[in-house]
Order: sequence, then C-alpha cells, then structure tokens
Amino acid sequence: MTSPARPGARVLGFGTYRPVRVVTNDDLAQRVDTSDAWIRSRTGIATRRIADADETTVMMGTAAAEKALASSGIDPADVDLVIVATCTSPSQIPGAAPQIAHRLGSGTAGTFDINAGCAGFCYALSQAADTIRAGSARHVLVVATEKLSDYTDWDDRTTCVLLADGAGAAVVGAGERDEIGPAVWGHDGSRPEAIRVPGLGDNLFRMEGQAVFRWAIGLAPALRRICERAGVAPEQLAGIVPHQANLRIVEALANSLGAHNAVIARDVVDAGNTSAASVPLALSRLIDAGELRRGDPVLLFGFGAGLTYCGQVIRCP
Repeated sequence: MTSPARPGARVLGFGTYRPVRVVTNDDLAQRVDTSDAWIRSRTGIATRRIADADETTVMMGTAAAEKALASSGIDPADVDLVIVATCTSPSQIPGAAPQIAHRLGSGTAGTFDINAGCAGFCYALSQAADTIRAGSARHVLVVATEKLSDYTDWDDRTTCVLLADGAGAAVVGAGERDEIGPAVWGHDGSRPEAIRVPGLGDNLFRMEGQAVFRWAIGLAPALRRICERAGVAPEQLAGIVPHQANLRIVEALANSLGAHNAVIARDVVDAGNTSAASVPLALSRLIDAGELRRGDPVLLFGFGAGLTYCGQVIRCP
C-alpha cells in the first residue's frame, strides 16, 4: 500500500491576551525595598501586567485562543486537538486544556496540558507540528497561559519584580511545506531547586537568580543548533524571540548568534516574565507592529524551570 505524502506543518495565526492592570516599578517600591533604577538595571523591566481575580488562567487562555482562531480563519468546531502549556493551572485536576476547549466550543477535540515551565510554548508547538505531520490532526490549537501572580511572594524583591501574567495562542495546520522547523531541546535535571514552587503548603515561586542566569547564558550554542536543524543561517533570520526572562539574558542570547539583520523581541520591558506565555506574546507584538512579515524566518527559544529548554525556527503566518 502506498502511503500518502506527509503534510507539512505551519502556524496559521496567533492571538494574545494581556491583563488590563499595569504595575510599575514604583508601585512595587511602595511594598518592598527596591526602586525603578534597581529593577531596570538588573532586569530591564519597567512595567508588568498583573491579572485581576476574574482573569484566571483558563479565562486568559480562552481569550487568546479566540483571537488565534479568528486570525487563522478556523472554526472552533474544526479544532482536532488543544494543547495547553502552563505551570499555573488553577487546579492539578482537571487540566486547563479541556476547560478551554469547552469554552471555545471545540467539543470533539482531544485535550491535554504540558508543564515545561517557561519552555512550554516551544515544546507544545513542536508536539502540534508533529501531530499535523503524522496526520493525526488537521488543526491543533496551542495555548500558553500563565497567572504567575497567584504564586508570587510579594515580599521577595528578587522575584516579585520579575513575574507577570498573560496568555498567547497559535493555530497550527497543514501546509504544502514545513514552516515549523525541528525542535532542539535538552535539560539539566540535576538542579530542580533552581526554579521551583515547592508545594505541600508552600506555593510561592522561588528562584536562585545567579545560578539560573549562568545556566541560561550557557545555552547560546543551542540557538546555533536550532538554525542548523532548520537549514537557516543566522544571518537569514528576520527575528529572534527568546523567553522573556530578563532583558540581559534576552540580549545576550540573541547577540550570541551574530544575526545582525534580525529584530530581537524585548517584550519583557513592559510585560515582565510571563513564563510559557512570553514567547507567543513577544512574537505577536513584533508581527502586529509590522516588524515581522509573512514568511519571515524567526527563531523561538524557551528555557526555564526543570531546568529545561526547547526551540525551533518558524515562518511567520
């Protein structure tokens, strides 16, 4: 029996949700011993979005997904699979994916959550692309949604200045050629304590900042491997979108490639660190601003808790 030709996978559209409330560095300085100058010099962050009580992880993810579906022209009923990347699901059971799918009206879709911390969107996007290429689905909805404020220690000046809330989503479908490159991923599971929410009575975010900074900067060679796997030279990249952890890390990783023609996402400056949601939020902003256009090759790279990382090159929808 002759096998059918394998379809390619491509992103059909993006959608985002940013909470209404803006929290400035001066706002935080009223509670903890910090200042606008201290925060900017160490993180590059000026403001961040913090969700209100009714802006839940599921609500934000649903709102971003609705926009992604509208952008791609796909009816919710035609979504075959919903993958939600989150480390801040409102409950361990049930997951966020079936709740979001139900709210959208994707009544026959498969659903599951993944937790790869800040690398979650890139892992989920890879799974979506492989599912399309395998012929198991026609349309996959990837949602990255985080409400880190629920886990923030607002008296810890080293972490409360970083964390924020938001959601981003993408619809992945079949195409005549692959527009989502192979994933490059890895981990250092020997240091699970570097970024953690301990649980069992302690649900506050903890991080060993200097250790994480050194690990993240050391991931620069992975970006070059991503380009090699995709068959794209760094100088051909139109954009670089690392996880928006800290402006110093973002710029160091991007500059390590020598991709002088590429625009670098700096969404962290006014959006803060939104974990898995940061990559789609930052990428969508560049697309909406006209800094990236249809077909442009863009390198995506997520890294964080685990410690784990994942990235790929995609073509803009």
